[in-house]
Formats: sequence, structure tokens, C-alpha cells
Amino acid sequence: MNDAMIDALYKQAKEWVYEAGAMIKDSFSRKLDITYKSHQADLVTNMDKNIEKFFATLIHEHYPDHKIIGEEGYGDEVKKMDGTLWIIDPIDGTTNFVHQQSNFAISIGIFVDGVGVIAFIYDVARDELFHCVKGQGIYLNDQKLPSLRTNVLAESVVAINGTWLTPNPKIDHQSLIPIVRKSRGTRSYGTAALELAYVACGRIDAYITMRLSPWDFAAGYILIGEAGGTISTVSGESVNLLEKNSIFASKKGLHEEILSIIYEGAKSE
Repeated sequence: MNDAMIDALYKQAKEWVYEAGAMIKDSFSRKLDITYKSHQADLVTNMDKNIEKFFATLIHEHYPDHKIIGEEGYGDEVKKMDGTLWIIDPIDGTTNFVHQQSNFAISIGIFVDGVGVIAFIYDVARDELFHCVKGQGIYLNDQKLPSLRTNVLAESVVAINGTWLTPNPKIDHQSLIPIVRKSRGTRSYGTAALELAYVACGRIDAYITMRLSPWDFAAGYILIGEAGGTISTVSGESVNLLEKNSIFASKKGLHEEILSIIYEGAKSE
């Protein structure tokens, strides 16, 4: 896919993102149909399904050779990154959407032969669109943002869910506690997409979580790379874009500092 084709795809996808956002805003005054997935905290609404169906229908109509991975089941069976692939979370932060009508986002990452080329994370309630085309820098709405600078943990705000700071099956929580103690502060927004977008734009300095699906992190993965940050698993390995991963995103320099703390914690087990 050449640059002109990527730019045209970006413009079309951007229009659809804003259309989907308007659909979600329109739902604020209506009663939602809410069901559960694996447990009571794992919510899904009729809007999650409607928005993903909206994207899937348009993509298949306009780009029949493109593939889709989506959270709500309207995508395709995808086992490799060949061709053009859209990875979509129609509403990331559904619990926030249900309880607050804020702190949630539409998240779309578009990959060509495994390379992230376009990303959108749209904070619908605040009308903030974090977006990029590979090689052109990242933007917040119409404002181009500076590349990320290096930082140290003592001057950093780290996004981490309190779940991972208590006993859990994914990681020894004791290895993460020094990160919290040495940081300037911690935050938890309840939406991986926005937390990754906030790292990419510099609102927070790092984000750590033990379990995300591709639709949770795909757009953020692209934004972080375009902003000059670093994203890996919590053990420092490359992220598998087709599987669940732990995710650690941060500014350079800070990435190495935090990984060394986690590594030392793991050694002492």
C-alpha cells in the first residue's frame, strides 16, 4: 500500500470514527441493554455491538480484501498479519461508559503486513481524538504533539490498576510495589486505550498491565511507537499483536529503569 492509499484510508477511517462517536453520544439519553461476559465486571452493551457492527459493515463494503479483529465478534478469523488488518475495540472502558458516560474510547489500529500504519483513539465524551499515520507524528485533534522525551521514575506518573498490586496469578505483586513507591504517583483510568494514548501524548509517563487483548492495545501500540516511546510485555519481550499480552508502555530511559526493577524483583523470588 503506497502513501497515497494510506492517506486515503486514514481520511475515510477518521470520518467513520467521528460518525461512530456521534452514535455513542446519541445513546447517552437512552437506556442501554447490558449483559455480562465472563463475570459481572466484564460488561458488554448493545452499543458495543452496534458500533463494531457499524465498522465491520463499512470495512467489508468498501475494502472487501481487508481483515478485521474485533472484540464483539463481527470480525474475521485472523491467524497472521498479512495484508491490511483492522483491530477494533468499539468501546474500550465499557464499565466507565455504563457508570460514568466518560473515560471510554473508540480504539482502532490499522496494520499493513504487520506494520502499524494508522491509529485512532477517540475519547468520545471529551471529543479528543488521538491519531497518527506512520511517519507523520501523532496528533491530538488538529494539534501535532512533540515526540516523547526520556524521563526517570522519581519524576514520573505511572498508570497501573490496583489489582496487580495485590496477590494475583499473573505476576508477583511484590515486584511492582517498588515502582509505585519510587514514582511521583499512580493513576488508573479503567480504559487501556486512553491510558496508552496518555502515555503517547505525555499526560502520564508509563502504563503497566498484566493482561490485554489485541483490540485493547493495538491502536495504542501504534501511537506509542510513532511518539517515540517504547512498548513491550512486562518482561521486556516483543508484543504479539494477535494474542493476549501483558503490556508495558513508557518513555525511553524510563522503560529500562522500570524493567530493571521488575527483573530484580523476579530474581529475588
